[in-house]
Amino acid sequence: MSYYFSTVTDLSYEDAIAKTTEELKKEGFGVLTQIDVKTTLKQKIDVDFPRYIILGACNPGFAHQALQSEAHIGAMLPCNVVVRENEAGQTEVFAVDPIASMRAVENADLGSIAQEVQQKLKTVIENI
Repeated sequence: MSYYFSTVTDLSYEDAIAKTTEELKKEGFGVLTQIDVKTTLKQKIDVDFPRYIILGACNPGFAHQALQSEAHIGAMLPCNVVVRENEAGQTEVFAVDPIASMRAVENADLGSIAQEVQQKLKTVIENI
């Protein structure tokens, strides 16, 4: 089983970030954090890396439900959505599959929440 779902787009890297953020918003997610991996790796360990940004996406309603069901689930939040330049120079967008990550947590109440979040994130990826 894959732990993510992805798409390759004809959008430029910058346009893919904007489109991903827009599609996340349509599904009730906000972007809480942005980690520019390329810049961080260059600054911290002086290595060159392709453009790669991690968007920490959060749907407050689902986050609240999950936190009520499992006090320690915050260790797995927010949902990561990545925009990167792949080896072929294309722009790829991918998101964590919340069902795959929730399997590590032994709490049946999280299953239905993870299914709803999974469907929303799949919709985001499909609409890019």
